[in-house]
Amino acid sequence: MESSSRTLVCSVLFLDIAEYTKKAVADQLQLKQAFNQVLAKALEEVPSRDRIILDTGDGAAVTFMGDPEDALFAAMSVRESASTVPVRMGVNLGPVRLVKDLNGQMNIIGDGINVAQRVMSFSRPGQLLVSRSFYEVVSCLSRDYLNLFRHEGSRTDKHVREHEVYSVVGGAPAARRVAESSMQITGGANFGGWLAGTGPLGLRRSALLAAPALFFAVIGGALAVSAMLDVKQVPTAAKLAAPQAVPAVIPPPKPASDGTRLAAVDSAPSAEPKSADKPAAAKKKVAEKKMQKKALGRIELAITPWGDVLVDGALRGTAPALRSLEIPPGPHTIEIRNSGSPTHIERINVKAGQTVRIRHKFK
Repeated sequence: MESSSRTLVCSVLFLDIAEYTKKAVADQLQLKQAFNQVLAKALEEVPSRDRIILDTGDGAAVTFMGDPEDALFAAMSVRESASTVPVRMGVNLGPVRLVKDLNGQMNIIGDGINVAQRVMSFSRPGQLLVSRSFYEVVSCLSRDYLNLFRHEGSRTDKHVREHEVYSVVGGAPAARRVAESSMQITGGANFGGWLAGTGPLGLRRSALLAAPALFFAVIGGALAVSAMLDVKQVPTAAKLAAPQAVPAVIPPPKPASDGTRLAAVDSAPSAEPKSADKPAAAKKKVAEKKMQKKALGRIELAITPWGDVLVDGALRGTAPALRSLEIPPGPHTIEIRNSGSPTHIERINVKAGQTVRIRHKFK
């Protein structure tokens, strides 16, 4: 974190206590204390080196330097306490810069935190909204994560900038990462929470408990296989000691009157059945898909530090999360927008099956 000259792409969780300024000073103090306790509990499993917390007076902004999942499940943990503290929440994945404030403390500035605040402003008390860039990254990590989000449409902020937002709905899925976060949300001070903790040598306690059971399971399996082999050897020895029957001799076919032998006809059916051919409709469908894929062009993107990608005026995603996309052949106008720099525009003519690479670095 000492390197304040670098621009980083981080997840930012922006939180705001609803109608905080309308409360009396004594009520504000009580709300803020409850809010700080809820937020501290939600961040217990996130190492202090992987987060920066900014106090905004009526809320907070938390920048997560590590996994994007940390921001998602910390926000879900705070949402569970919305009944006691009415909080609005927004999460964004975008570029931020580390700077030192007047007190010499580390601070965060940049479009990443600005967009997180805009997304938060669109939410209702107790609602968690995320930006399109955060959704595109997290939803690719697991199918369970994809089911957490619901598209809410486009929102326009006071600067006439549009934002695609998604709400986090439903309970936690069954993925391992989500199961860990669920124990954090429900206070995990039980045997399951103890198992999820870290034991000696940095290993999970659950792994240390499972190791002896796995060892004995392997030993037991080896003994069972050995016993089965001994049982099979007994009938084999008895079979070798028993007298073997002499096979009947089949005389060769008698020659025909003209001196030729009768050919033996094998009437037994073939042991190998013929493989069934694929239906013609299925083959045609596969061929059509291949033709459609060949008929499209492809754009590969290398944008730093980030940029919203528009094709012929339509927003297709945010790079670097968006690395490639397919478009119909023909002329197209590619716009790459970054709120802190002039828009980069390229006009290309893509042919079917052709790949066009676009590289740009915003200063």
